[in-house]
Amino acid sequence: MLGKLNMDEFAMGSSTENSGFKITRNPWDLQRSPAGSSGGSAAAVASGMVPIASAGDGGGSIRLPAASCGLFGLKPSRGRISFAPDLEYWNGLAVNGCLSRNVLDTALWLDVTSGGSKEPGAPPPPERPFVESAKTPPGKLRVAYSTLAPRAAAPPTVDNVVKVAVADAAELMRSLGHEVTQRDPDWGGIGNNITPRFLRGVSETVDKVPHPERLESRTRGFGRLGRRLPDSLFERALQGRDIDAARINALFDSYDVLITPVMGGTAIPIRRWEGKGALRTVIGMSRFYPYCVPWNHLGNPAMSVPMGIAADGLPLAVQIIGRPGDESTLLSLAGQIEAERPWADKRPPIS
Repeated sequence: MLGKLNMDEFAMGSSTENSGFKITRNPWDLQRSPAGSSGGSAAAVASGMVPIASAGDGGGSIRLPAASCGLFGLKPSRGRISFAPDLEYWNGLAVNGCLSRNVLDTALWLDVTSGGSKEPGAPPPPERPFVESAKTPPGKLRVAYSTLAPRAAAPPTVDNVVKVAVADAAELMRSLGHEVTQRDPDWGGIGNNITPRFLRGVSETVDKVPHPERLESRTRGFGRLGRRLPDSLFERALQGRDIDAARINALFDSYDVLITPVMGGTAIPIRRWEGKGALRTVIGMSRFYPYCVPWNHLGNPAMSVPMGIAADGLPLAVQIIGRPGDESTLLSLAGQIEAERPWADKRPPIS
């Protein structure tokens, strides 16, 4: 163990700028954010301070820092790594995981930390160690790809650079022998069920703090937003989770994996939401980061895979999602991609 790494206060953010330890900067460009909430972990791994770092993901907090810093980041299935004794942390949105430079390190991390979870819907153990999956090509897969983002409180903002990265990933999949088709998920009104779960989980976390007056102003604002939600709206969101899962995961009846962007562009500038209130921050995050949180809501495993460097000199990545409980296929595919297009030797200026 090396030490404690910076993150957004109580994981309530995606820029690692609202923290008692001030702003964390991206090793690729000090005027850019490593994203969050596990931004300190991403900056430490990308800069070479550590080879691997723990991270959590309640709405993209593994995948967003991975994409921003050129790392590999896998959000496991809900329940893959135990959150005991809190079996419904953030109302089941959050999972534990890690950030690493390569696929094999993440696979080993999962082998060491997973198993024994008593969370509702926890997946069974894999048929073989995750390390073995990461070392073995996946065979011919049916691959869907899409850049359609679910709409939240406001229209998403998606730069063409990440759409091109998805197209590049689709062509790479074809060259590896996979069957690739453009197919959009049936998002429906998923945002109406995600937001109440997220905000209520945040408010419950804030309410447990013995001295809430010591929290950041924006963190307290997140708590107020959650407390204002009617119980009926929250209960309807929980019930809607199963309906959303049945509708959207129907895609995996025909496809093994889905490729989407991770976020709306490359790493955001530092202080993007500094000084802004909770509501403006939530709306801003939902517009630029619309692609990750649906898979927390549904519980599927999803990973951020490096896909080269953009014209602005910052890392590009794509998100690849699998069926619930099927990290093995994702790790196998990620290992194949890494062998074809190695990324670990691409180091930021500060490393």
